[in-house]
Amino acid sequence: MSALTVFDIAGRAMSAQLVRLNTVASNLANAGSAAGSEAGAYRALKPVFATEYSGSLATVDVERIANGSAPERRHDPTHPLADAAGDVWVARVDTNQELIEMTETARQYANNVEVMATAKSLILDTLRMGK
Repeated sequence: MSALTVFDIAGRAMSAQLVRLNTVASNLANAGSAAGSEAGAYRALKPVFATEYSGSLATVDVERIANGSAPERRHDPTHPLADAAGDVWVARVDTNQELIEMTETARQYANNVEVMATAKSLILDTLRMGK
């Protein structure tokens, strides 16, 4: 890996937070969704991050997207997707936790935007001093 700049570090962190936000959006969109089989049911997505080192600097990358817990089995013979035993599988997504995750992700993203803006401002000020 080549030497990292503050822009590389913040950019990769922003990219990782974007993946995290997309998984949260997918989880919220599928919260409470039902399926006729366990295999067809939605499982919450969670990004797994990995630290990448370059000398004394570190940044983050998304290593993989992991599936969350198994769907919840509910007995509801009147549901249109119920199987022969009268069971449906409902996505196990905690909407409150996902909203907290979304807020935290947005803050992390905004922090990295601020880092990039500060670095840009410092570089421009330095260039102006050289005139």
